[in-house]
Amino acid sequence: MLTEPDPPEPTTTMTQTKLQSREPDDSSSDTAPDQLQELRHNGSVLAIAVSDEYIFAGTSKGEIFVWSLGTYQPVQTIQAHKRSVLCLLLSDDSKYLFSSACEPIINVWCPKTFTRLYEIYSTYDVGDVFSLAYSTQRETLYLGTQTQYIQWVGLKDPARRVPHESANHPDKRQHRFFDSRAVGGTSTPRRMEEHYALIPKAQTVLEIDSGAIRQYAHYGWVFSMLIAKGPTVLGGPDEEVLISGGGDGTIKLWRLSDDGPDHDDDVVGDIEEMMVLGEDDAESVMSLAVDGSFLYAGKLRGIIELWDLDTKQKLRVIKAHDGNVNTLRMSFGLLWSGATGGSASKHSTVHYGRDKNGLPPNVSQKYQCLSRWKAHDAKILSSAVAVYQSDQLFITGANDNTVRVWRVNGMPTQAEQEVGSSENMMITSLREFVSYKTISSRPDFTEDCRKGATYLGSLFKRLGAQVEMLSTGGLHNPIVYAKFSGKLEPPEKRKRVLFYGHYDVVPADMKGDNWQTDPFKLEGRDGYLYGRGVSDNKGPIIAALYAVSDLLQAKALDSDIIFVIEGEEESGSRGFQDTIRQHKSLIGHIDYVLLANSYWLDDEVPCLTYGLRGVLHATVCIDSKHPDLHSGVDGSNMLSEPLTDLTLLLSKLKSNKNHVNIPGFYDGILPLTDEEDRRYDDIARILIKRNPANGPVAALRRSLMARWREPNLTIHRYNVSGPDGSLISSHATANVSVRLVPGQEVEQVIDALKGYLREEYEKFESENTLTVRIDNKAEPWLGVPGNYIFRTLEEAVMRAWAPIADPADDDNSDNHPEREGEGKKEGVVVALPANATNDEKAPKCRKPLYIREGGSIPPIRFLEKEFSAPAAHLPCGQASDAAHLVNERLRVVNLVKSREIFSTVFRKL
Repeated sequence: MLTEPDPPEPTTTMTQTKLQSREPDDSSSDTAPDQLQELRHNGSVLAIAVSDEYIFAGTSKGEIFVWSLGTYQPVQTIQAHKRSVLCLLLSDDSKYLFSSACEPIINVWCPKTFTRLYEIYSTYDVGDVFSLAYSTQRETLYLGTQTQYIQWVGLKDPARRVPHESANHPDKRQHRFFDSRAVGGTSTPRRMEEHYALIPKAQTVLEIDSGAIRQYAHYGWVFSMLIAKGPTVLGGPDEEVLISGGGDGTIKLWRLSDDGPDHDDDVVGDIEEMMVLGEDDAESVMSLAVDGSFLYAGKLRGIIELWDLDTKQKLRVIKAHDGNVNTLRMSFGLLWSGATGGSASKHSTVHYGRDKNGLPPNVSQKYQCLSRWKAHDAKILSSAVAVYQSDQLFITGANDNTVRVWRVNGMPTQAEQEVGSSENMMITSLREFVSYKTISSRPDFTEDCRKGATYLGSLFKRLGAQVEMLSTGGLHNPIVYAKFSGKLEPPEKRKRVLFYGHYDVVPADMKGDNWQTDPFKLEGRDGYLYGRGVSDNKGPIIAALYAVSDLLQAKALDSDIIFVIEGEEESGSRGFQDTIRQHKSLIGHIDYVLLANSYWLDDEVPCLTYGLRGVLHATVCIDSKHPDLHSGVDGSNMLSEPLTDLTLLLSKLKSNKNHVNIPGFYDGILPLTDEEDRRYDDIARILIKRNPANGPVAALRRSLMARWREPNLTIHRYNVSGPDGSLISSHATANVSVRLVPGQEVEQVIDALKGYLREEYEKFESENTLTVRIDNKAEPWLGVPGNYIFRTLEEAVMRAWAPIADPADDDNSDNHPEREGEGKKEGVVVALPANATNDEKAPKCRKPLYIREGGSIPPIRFLEKEFSAPAAHLPCGQASDAAHLVNERLRVVNLVKSREIFSTVFRKL
């Protein structure tokens, strides 16, 4: 039994994302609303209920104190229980006031006359009764207990009526622990206090049937319960459903039945489990509130979760308080909460800010804390809402022995004014994401990288994902793993899409006047968003995230979407492959891989990327056995100079017209197919039509092919030991990169490079030492434009960009020059591909350009091979985005269209 007046605070397991440890989601507290009254008592206020006339407060003294709602004058003090009152519940028809306490007795009162109508008890030793729920339809009371049970009793069931002095009454029956006898037969007398005699006698005593029980309904104390009408499509629109939350972190929905358990005719009523939520989270559920098919759960450490009861998906997680959320109330189109830190908050909900048609806004994005104020310098343990003479009232009770009445009419706040105004939540999230200086190449930004990863993980979790931080070992930045679960049942039938991205960025040089704005402060200008990483790759990540959120809200996410967002891509994806392999069981089977980490060819024509070159970076070193020497004092033709050796050696790598001399270098390169050849024609004509300076066609074709499908070797820089001056350096290095194309194997090229350099160096007969070090490598990638994921992307791009498609780009135009010897090609303006159009009307617009790129993204081919899943690449930005350069930007319309495209792709894959 509880001996303290405050509810218990269960022990819990912290999640890897540490969402509970962060600050509340809004940055500062708002001014408190008008406090109309402070009502004092001599005990902690653990429960509150409000009728049209009265405020009822259940206290740690076992009393129910009654005040007038109109005058706030004390009306009555009822000695209701022997111990602390834990729950007060007013029935929907205001006919009954139910009370439970730190004892196995439940009382039913008339809320007008304060008469004790019923005394109810269980034949089990249930301990404290934490929660109550009442079905007006069935006239049945449900109770959640300390022993993890849910029991029920019909108030009008004549079979449950027993005499006042029944031997089964908790005051009469033998308690196996407290009434146990010591050696010699003595026992401790039962506790008796004066106020016990003040408890009025009930008109009727009800004994709960021993069969009316669901043992271990939760594997933890049943802290909260409520009855909701038609909250899920799994039941009828008017069907009452019992919802319970336990100390085990789960939320359960129960179907109410008139038949007894296992069709036992002697027992009236039963509850049957319909749904279990939150099985992956051990954080106790302290409070519940329901809003249509949306359920809010108050948990430990200030967390409030939003669940969709139709799809069984967690839509949002918000950090609303510093302390445990002991109480939630839904009223006035808002969610109200109170916590052990003494703060009270209001939150936007599904009904907040309805549009002119009465439709709800984007639930998962609008759900946020609008204001918070310090309501008590103590733990808020209870609350209630009421309307009196047109005033909207939020009433709080705490262990400072006070009840406070707050007038919350309107309560305008800056946060409310910003909801749905100048910018939406997607851009707000992107603004904060860009503010983190996640520069992976510089150790002094390691902390910023970790903060950026933590922010992204928290954002994923708030929008409904299961999140983990995957350590890459050493000082490498973590990988953010986030899983959004689809609604298709059973889970084995769901497709699983992996979205890859990176949250790290390249440095932003602020010297001089290169940047027009602070690169880490997102700024909108002329329809563009400027900031480092906004295009590469933070903007596309946010667009994909909010696309999933859109589908969750629309109950349209059937597939599982797995985000794998690394923090080392700009530094060669250090540790990425090993980490993915270590956590492959967590990631699970993957059907498709999707990324969005590049740009269009120009600023007008949408593209799809189906090929990337690979790369290997090597450092070639020549070392002398001598220290740095003076070229005048020590230099002679008898001395092998490292820098000279290095220069001569590197000159062997290439010959005229950049031909690479490494033996077998060009072996295995895939030949140009007719289909690809026609693509280059298509691309060249489009680009030249928009900008004739790109021509002629043949020259542009040749340039694109050289950059996309042909390998190359580049010498980047020399480094030597010693200071500037007339020195013979003892150490000389050069950085070399080799761009590879499909058909070339990275390991074979590495072996050939090392072998060729050693072979040529031996011809020098130099005294110096050669070392070749491979710094990083990535395989080339070639997708299949005709496969399902590319066809789905193509459809999505055509739908998203159809309204602004340029018909002048159509290949049916007579203005296109034709290659010699060829007739006019088949037109590119086509109906949508046959995959998953769902009989939707096909837009008539130009197909996106299928392009290859000269750059490299190390993880794409690795992920494709590791999970045996086809990959596809959606460029989100324009050619003028200036990624990696000064004044990096992303057009707002590209961000919005990318979100739309991702939403279509995630829905249809």
